[in-house]
Amino acid sequence: MKKLLLLSFITLFISCADQDKECETPSNGFIEGTGQSVTLGSEATVDVFKAIDKAWAERDYESLKTLISDEGNYTHDDNSVSTNAEEFIAHIEAGYQDSLEKDEEWGWVTNFAFSVKPTKSEDGDYANENGEWVCARFTGANGDVYEEWYQIVDGKLAMWSSAKRENK
Repeated sequence: MKKLLLLSFITLFISCADQDKECETPSNGFIEGTGQSVTLGSEATVDVFKAIDKAWAERDYESLKTLISDEGNYTHDDNSVSTNAEEFIAHIEAGYQDSLEKDEEWGWVTNFAFSVKPTKSEDGDYANENGEWVCARFTGANGDVYEEWYQIVDGKLAMWSSAKRENK
């Protein structure tokens, strides 16, 4: 009986020790033509998004500059493209000034944000493999809805796109 009890404890100890092994990252979904699947990203990437969102809402452009890469591609909801922090900030400030001129309320509610990361591709080197991506939805003060993707690489925004669905 003592041997059986000892064997049970050893088995339990070994099975618990195996839990420290790194498991394969669970994935869900696919990216057509790349051999990639999609995994959940990190909270650290969502934290960078939150810092961008906060600085933008407060029009704290000095802080925002530190969070935007100067070698990026930023597609605004009007299909214009900024390629660095200065252009990006100039575009969003122009939108703010436009709302003041039209006596429109400016601001938004962040509805959700989550981070994802594509797996490494089997047969190519895709730009989407760099960093992680945040998907976020916002409702503007006027009811417009924005769907945005933020590619965060080394703590900075590297690529961004925004699409707007107008409240009619």
